[in-house]
Amino acid sequence: MSTVAALLTPPKAAASAIELYARPSPDYAARLRETVVTLLKAAATGPVTQASSLGAEDMVITHLINRHQLPIEVFVLDTGRLHAETLALLAQLKTQQAAHPHAPLTVYRPEPQAAAEFVAREGEDAMYQSIELRKACCGIRKLEPLDRALAGKAAWVTGLRREQSGARAEVPLVDRSEWPSTGRLKYNPLADWSWGDVWHYIATEQVPYNPLHDQFYPSIGCAPCTRAIQLGEDFRAGRWWWEDEAAKECGLHVKDSNSAAPVFHPLPKGARESNLAQEAQS
Repeated sequence: MSTVAALLTPPKAAASAIELYARPSPDYAARLRETVVTLLKAAATGPVTQASSLGAEDMVITHLINRHQLPIEVFVLDTGRLHAETLALLAQLKTQQAAHPHAPLTVYRPEPQAAAEFVAREGEDAMYQSIELRKACCGIRKLEPLDRALAGKAAWVTGLRREQSGARAEVPLVDRSEWPSTGRLKYNPLADWSWGDVWHYIATEQVPYNPLHDQFYPSIGCAPCTRAIQLGEDFRAGRWWWEDEAAKECGLHVKDSNSAAPVFHPLPKGARESNLAQEAQS
C-alpha cells in the first residue's frame, strides 16, 4: 500500500489539504537544510531553471528560491488543457515572481499549429483512445515546450519525490542520467521529503497552492488526464487512470544512464550565500 494511505484520512466537511496532511517527519529540519544546500548547488551549476507544474512540491521550491534570492529561473508549461484552478494559480505566481527579478517566470506553450493539427486529426479526447495517442499529445503539449525551456541550461530543478510512485522510488538529490546526452544535471531537492513535510512547509510559510489539492488531487496535470484519488490509492493513481499502472509518466522524467558529475562553478553575484549558510547551520 502506498504511503499516501497513511496520510489520507476519511473526508470531512470543508477539510483543507493543510488540515489533512501537514504532519512533518521527525527529521524535517534536517531535510529542509539538505534541500537548501541542494538548491545552493543547483544555483552554482550555471544557467539553471525550475520546472514548475504548480503542484504543492513546486510551490515549495519556488518559495525557497525566492526566500534565499537564488538565481534560478522558473518556468511553467501551459499545455492548453490545464484546470481553471491551475491557471488561476499561474496568474498569481506571475504577480509574485514579478517582485523577484532573480527568479523570472516564463510560460511555455505548445506550438499552435502542431496542437491544432493533432486535435483536428485525432480529436479533443485522443488521449483516451490509446497510450500511443496519449503520449503523442504529451509530446506536443509538454515535451517539445520542455525542450525549449531547457535550451542552454546547465541544470534544472524539479519537485520529484521518492514517495510519489514506485517508478520514482530511486530519485536522487542530483540526477546525472541526462548528463551524457545533454550535458545537463537534474536537481530534485525534495527527493527525501514526505507528503506531510511538503504540507507542513506550506502551512508554516503560508505558501499559496492549487485548491484542487483540497479535493484529493495530490498530482495535478492536464484536466482530461487527472482525477481525484481514493483512500489507499497511489499518489499518481489519478493520472491517466485508464492506463496500465506501469505507464504513469508523460516522458518529462524518463531516466537514461548515469555519468560522472561535472565541476560546479561559483555562485553568481546576488545569491544570498550568507543566508543559505545560516539556514544550513540552524
